[in-house]
Amino acid sequence: MTKEYTRKATVLWLGTRQRGKGAISTPSAALKLALHAAGGNNQRRGTNPPELIAAAHAGSFSLSLANELGEAGYRPRQIDTTAVVTMENIAAGWTMTQIHLDVIAAVPKVAECDFVDAALRAKANCPISRALNANISMRAKLSRNI
Repeated sequence: MTKEYTRKATVLWLGTRQRGKGAISTPSAALKLALHAAGGNNQRRGTNPPELIAAAHAGSFSLSLANELGEAGYRPRQIDTTAVVTMENIAAGWTMTQIHLDVIAAVPKVAECDFVDAALRAKANCPISRALNANISMRAKLSRNI
């Protein structure tokens, strides 16, 4: 059994949501980015919370799928996951309502049904999927171009 662990990120925000700016950083220095409010302006440099959640979800799902395939006796060569987060301004305020995972994997000698089963297990067991209160859809495609 693995011991529990924690990870930390720090945000400094200056100003209002609409006109403010900030910075996000992590002790590993993997993230040291400008932070801006989410919204329609994709021209701003830096990142925002929905984009960070999409990145975390794509990464966590890819690791979960690699684990599921490994436990089933397969050795994936490549897993390419894109996560798209949809934010909607509903009555309760801005809410993450949908996340779509688009997965393409190259896995030698895997049967299509085994791949689909592993992808569905990975979606259900992914720690980020379990932490989010959003509708999570997925399209998983097995690549035979190895």
